[in-house]
Order: sequence, then structure tokens, then C-alpha cells
Amino acid sequence: MKKLLFISAALSSLLLAKEIDFNTALKEALKNNLELKAKKLNIDKAQAQLKEAKGYDWGKLIFSEEISRTNNAMYVFGMKLESREATFKDFGFADFLAKMPGLMRGTVSGAQVLAIEPKDLNYPDARTNFKTKFVYEVPLFTGFKLKYAKEMAKLQVLANKFKYSSDKNALGVEVLKAYNGAVAAKYFISALKKAKETTTAFLKMVKAFYDNGMATKTELLEVKKRDAEVNAMLIEAKNKYDLALSYLRFLTDDNTITGVGNFQTLIPENASVDELIKIALNNRGDLKWMEKNVETMQAKVKFEKSAKYPMVGAHIEYGWNDDTPTISGDKDYYLLAAGMNWNIFDKSRDAKIEKSKIDAMQTGYYYKYMKKGVALQVRQKYLEYKAKKAIVKEKLTNKELAEEILKKYTFMYKQGMISMPILLMKEAEARKARAELIKAKFDEAMAAAELKKALGDLVKESK
Repeated sequence: MKKLLFISAALSSLLLAKEIDFNTALKEALKNNLELKAKKLNIDKAQAQLKEAKGYDWGKLIFSEEISRTNNAMYVFGMKLESREATFKDFGFADFLAKMPGLMRGTVSGAQVLAIEPKDLNYPDARTNFKTKFVYEVPLFTGFKLKYAKEMAKLQVLANKFKYSSDKNALGVEVLKAYNGAVAAKYFISALKKAKETTTAFLKMVKAFYDNGMATKTELLEVKKRDAEVNAMLIEAKNKYDLALSYLRFLTDDNTITGVGNFQTLIPENASVDELIKIALNNRGDLKWMEKNVETMQAKVKFEKSAKYPMVGAHIEYGWNDDTPTISGDKDYYLLAAGMNWNIFDKSRDAKIEKSKIDAMQTGYYYKYMKKGVALQVRQKYLEYKAKKAIVKEKLTNKELAEEILKKYTFMYKQGMISMPILLMKEAEARKARAELIKAKFDEAMAAAELKKALGDLVKESK
């Protein structure tokens, strides 16, 4: 039963195991990374702002329903006029007519009649009023403000798309670093396993020599000590590998990753540094983002200048008034109006225009500075990559020589020609050479990643 459970657990482990290559890791990160998804929403926000700017062209249609009750004489009389219900009684003619006989007999003077304060007009009964209306307001001419607002919004949509492209490239570089870091940790484990095999073989050999009186107790203890040291290094390397895989799982949002393949180095081998600079200037999303910001600031200057022109708009209103809700044609009304607002003199407006010009000029300088910085960065990263690549060749030669020397010194020890401390020193040198080669390959891959970051084309080439 235990055997079956062990086999089942082993099979489950194999089924769940997932060794991933860089291209797969990159695709998963671009698809699953939550931070990248959040950054992509900046494009949606910019598109929403563009829709808002375009929406002003259509104006706005408003429906309103106002219900009020009052005994205010002015409001009540106005409500009756709006609903076409006003009568002579509402004007106070009842009091006037009551005085008419006296006026005709001469007992009441005209001045007295004019001095009457009509009760029906001044003290009307409270009224409930329902005012229903549709209002359509539309700008006819905005001094080109809407035109330039839409232009700025379109530019910001493009700018955020380029920024998102830069964000994808930055994530790709981070995935490349994480991936190669995991590969380096895996290789360190492999190198230390080989070192462990060597020290274990030394321990077995020296113990046999010691049992036959051919090696001292000190030599045996020295080998045991070295074997324990290598074993501790192996445990530490395995922990670093687990940590590297954890970070890769975090970036890709894939918790099934259990291993990685070989080092990934993506560089156009035959390109000159000048060709690489051209590639960077053409591909860098952050550079294009800044370029669109320059164009946006230039459009903002025109937007601010639009304040010098008059603003013209139209107002169309159609509605009903009554003491009960109604849409009767007897109670309806309409209103057509057009208006103009022209700010002829405003010193603050001139200051805003001047500030927008300065902002545009400042952004332009930043853009030019950024272009020069990109060229410098590519040159630096290119030289670093070439140097790291050359170092790998030297470290490979050094590692091969160190292993060959270890073999010869092992043979010499077996022949009694050298002491154990000398052999252990050569083992340490061989182990160091292996580690240095792995580190050199990792540094080469990292230098390539930094160059890719400077070129801005890692994601595009790896899709």
C-alpha cells in the first residue's frame, strides 16, 4: 500500500512539474501580470477623455421635472401665466369692479380706485405647480477650444499606448532578469553537485588510504570539513533557486512553474552600435511617449489662445406648466435662444498663453535631452555587453584548465606526490572557476537584458 502511495505521489509531482522557457514566461507575464494590466487602463482613461471631448460637439439634452408649492404672490401669478390660466380675477379686478358704482356716482375718486390693493392678486391661494421641460444646449463656436481639446486627447491616447509599450518592455526585461537568475541558480546547484561528487570521492579515497595507513587523521578531517562546506553551499544554492523561481512565479502569476531551461540572451549579433542606436530611437516607447507629450503641449498653446475668440452657444427649451402633471398642447411652450460671450480684455489669459508656451518649450528640451540620453545609454550597454561576452570565453577556458589541473593533481595525490591540502586547494580553484563561468554567463545575459531595455525591442522580438 505504501509503495502505491509513493508511486502515486511521484506521478502527481511529475504531472504538476512545469519547466518553463523564457518566451513562455514572457507571454504569461504579459498576459497575467496585474501591474501591467493596471497600467494598460491608462489607455482606456485617455480614450474616455477623448470621448468626453468629442461629446461636447453634440451638446447636451436635459430632462427636468420641478414640483413646487407656494403662496408667494409673484410666483403664483407667474405660474398661472406659464400655464395660460391667468384671469382678470387674478389681477384683482373683483375689487376694482366693487368700486365701479361709487366711481360712477362720484362718491369714490379715481385716486381711491387706483389705491386699491387687490386681495386676489396680493393674497392668492397656495398653488402646486408641475414644470416639465426638455432643454438642449449646444456650443456653436468655442473659439477652436473643442478642436484643440480633441487634438490633445488624441495625442494622449497615442502617448499612453507608447507608454504601455515601454511598460511591457520593462516587464519583459524584469522577466528576463528573473528567468536568467533562476537559470544561474540552477547551474550553481549543478556545479556544486559536481563539487560534492568530487569531495565525496576524495573522502572515500582518503578514508581507504587512512584505513591502510597511507593517510593521516588530519588529512581525513580536512576532507570531511571540505565535504561539509560544499554540502552547505549546495543547500544555500537550492534555497536561492527556490527564491528565484518564486519571483518568476510572481511576475508571471503562474504558480505551477517548477523549473527553467537555459540562459536566454537576445541580442542582434551583427548590428553595429550606430545601427543599435537607430533601432532604439525607432522602438523606444518612452521616447515616443515624450514626443507625443511635446505635441500635446504645442496643442495646449493653441487651446489657450482660443480664449481670445468669442464663445457662441444655442439654448432650446420645450416644456409644460400646470397644477397637475401634463403634456397637453394647451399648456406647452418653447424657447429658442442664442448667446455670445466674448472676453475682450483679460491679462490673466495672456499669462496662461505665455505659461503654455514655456511648458511646450520645456517639454521639447526634455525630449531632445532624452534622445541624447538614449543614444548614450545604448553605447554604454553595448560596450558592457561586448565586454561581458568576451569574459565568458576567458572564464570558459579558465574553467576547463582548472578541471584538467584538478584531474592531474588527483592522480598525483594518489601517487603520493602531493599533500591533501594542495589537492583541496586545486579542488577549490576548480569549483571557483565553475562558479565564475556561471556568473560570467549570468552577467552576459544581464548585460544583454540591459541592452535590450535600452533598445526597447525585447517584447517585440520575443513575441
